[in-house]
Amino acid sequence: MTTENLLQGVNVFLIGMMGTGKTTVGKKLAQRLNYRFFDTDVLIEKVTKQSITNIFATQGEETFRDLESQVLSELSSCTKSVIATGGGIVLKSINWSYLHHGLIIWLDAPVSVLNKRLAKNTTRPLLQETDLQLKLQSLLEERHSLYAQSDLQIIIDQHQTPNDVVDQILQLVPTVIQPKFNISQELN
Repeated sequence: MTTENLLQGVNVFLIGMMGTGKTTVGKKLAQRLNYRFFDTDVLIEKVTKQSITNIFATQGEETFRDLESQVLSELSSCTKSVIATGGGIVLKSINWSYLHHGLIIWLDAPVSVLNKRLAKNTTRPLLQETDLQLKLQSLLEERHSLYAQSDLQIIIDQHQTPNDVVDQILQLVPTVIQPKFNISQELN
């Protein structure tokens, strides 16, 4: 049975720190599954006609998190979708009720890899600090126990390509999908 058939249309939510590749991996995973792809940050920007950075600057993080929850609520009612979420989506408990409508996959990369990937990024509102490594470590420590509530953890190293990560996800999904959704072995 293919992973696409095994998923039976169930959504796949990608969670994890910024810089783990949720958007890049999500697009490739959606292609491989013949699913649609959504990125919560892109949808927030389209709906508000503002950049995430501008929303943080003018309305604050709390307003952004509320918008994020609204978008996630809408997406959770879809099927056959891979959804890349913002790194902090796990912070609001209501979001877990939406995430549990699908398979939750944590893309987990060490801070050293994230630091290298994000070193020149000036568009991330939470990274407007002088010590990027320290800020990333702090955010990861704050969120680690929340990310760990995912159905599947994919540990990413600096040498893996997005396609390698997708291959790893597709290989491991069958180990968690049947127990989570009680899908019978007899399904074809």
